[in-house]
Amino acid sequence: MAPEQAALTAISCLAFMVIVAWLSFRSANGRDRSGADDYFLAGRSLSGPFIAGSLLLTNLSAEQLIGLNGSAYGFNLSSMAWEVTAGVAIIVMALVFLPRYLQGGFTTLPQFLEQRFDAGTRRASALLFLLGYSLITIPAVLYAGALAVLQLFDLPGLLNLDRSQALLWIIVAIALIGAGYAVVGGLRAIAISDTWNGIGLLAMGVLIPVLGLVKLGAGDPLRGLSVLLTNHPQKLNAIGAADDPTPFATLFTGMILANLFYWGTNQYVIQRTLGAASLAEGQKGVLLSGFFKLLVPFLMMLPGTIAYHLYGPDLARIDLAYPTLVADVLPTAFAGLFLAVLLGAVFSSFNSLVNSAATLFTLDLVVPLRRQATSNAAQVRIARIASSVIALLAILMAPMLQYAPEGLWQVIRVFTGFYNIPVIALVLAGLFTRRVPAAAAKAVLVFHVLAYGILRFVWPVDINFIHQYALLFLAEVAIMALFAVWRPRSADVPQSSTAVPVDLTPWRHARSVAALLLFGIIALYVLFSPLGVAA
Repeated sequence: MAPEQAALTAISCLAFMVIVAWLSFRSANGRDRSGADDYFLAGRSLSGPFIAGSLLLTNLSAEQLIGLNGSAYGFNLSSMAWEVTAGVAIIVMALVFLPRYLQGGFTTLPQFLEQRFDAGTRRASALLFLLGYSLITIPAVLYAGALAVLQLFDLPGLLNLDRSQALLWIIVAIALIGAGYAVVGGLRAIAISDTWNGIGLLAMGVLIPVLGLVKLGAGDPLRGLSVLLTNHPQKLNAIGAADDPTPFATLFTGMILANLFYWGTNQYVIQRTLGAASLAEGQKGVLLSGFFKLLVPFLMMLPGTIAYHLYGPDLARIDLAYPTLVADVLPTAFAGLFLAVLLGAVFSSFNSLVNSAATLFTLDLVVPLRRQATSNAAQVRIARIASSVIALLAILMAPMLQYAPEGLWQVIRVFTGFYNIPVIALVLAGLFTRRVPAAAAKAVLVFHVLAYGILRFVWPVDINFIHQYALLFLAEVAIMALFAVWRPRSADVPQSSTAVPVDLTPWRHARSVAALLLFGIIALYVLFSPLGVAA
């Protein structure tokens, strides 16, 4: 990219980002953001569209753009399972989990675990979340965003830096700008910026595969589509074999549990729904986000398949598939807007994670131990300091991910396994049983971290890690069942009551919309299978 083009790209990118920031903070203005409830949960005032937009951009970021397209380039569409089958978990979240969360007036998931078990379970689960976010998830977001910018715009050449130096500077820039939303604006500013950036992400997400088909068809997108459907049709198969990144059988074992964790218990996702103005608005937002997930194979995996047809299997790393395609097909006039949207997606995931990590640290670790930290002003001040420290730690960790041999997507999924399964096991026990005691919850947390670490890194077994999720979940359910028989809880679980004025009337179309979403999931798997386009 010539210096003139780089300057034009930077100016247009900056202009779009400034407009989004202005709209976000302007919409968040007029409210007292000094209150903890407003800072952590947007004053419990989020409507369905803002919840859906924020969930969309929080979930779909550069690590998905790069990781999923890399998986499609190197293998096939089997990894779409992580996104598409999430619709099932989204339905469970909307119809089962969310009513209970809002009824209890919870700000964090560990608060729910404390009510059901005890304060020790709350602290242990919060600590697991914080370690996972700080050491893997947030650094992965930074690294993926920096990698995309690095590959698309040749910053090493423009700035006369080597690749590692340029990567570090981009990571620092993304972290500093993104932390501004989390530290200053709180959840409301994050949710509003997510919605605006989400619109841009969808537009750019459609543009890239269309331009890729144009190039593949030598100017004719229909011819490009024909090439995609007839050459290497196995690349369009979502029914993963045993040696694919996501075997089809895992959809019915650990995949269900992993998605239930992500959409029903993962703090940085459910925090948007906990800020809903009502149960109906929360259900609208959650279910609408499920329909966005059905677009993932088209927007975030077909480009990787197109890249395979254009460049063959010769790229140095599979994570380069999407950045290489974008740099090849995107007109210079759109480069600034694409960069702004990409960075907006990165900022969204980054600042959402930082905000949620700071929420966990403040409300679940500091406030219960320090009475002087109970005022609203003290809580917001602690959260802002925690946000800054977490962002700094992520900056230090992110560059190390460039040495991951299996690609970014697998690294995230593998290391998330340290805390996702025990959390969903405890939440399900908390929702549906009364006899499981607090000692069982602590035993499950300790058992899982040790057992999963041994199975993955000490004595690895030849079983896909997603199946390991399911096996460990069954073991943890058995542990809780034994405790329920041996040392059952002696007192009834206290009944939660609505702690805030939230209307708990369900959305009257929730069940019919959920059924439509389930039908869409099944139809998508039929389409991307040997019964459909992968024939």
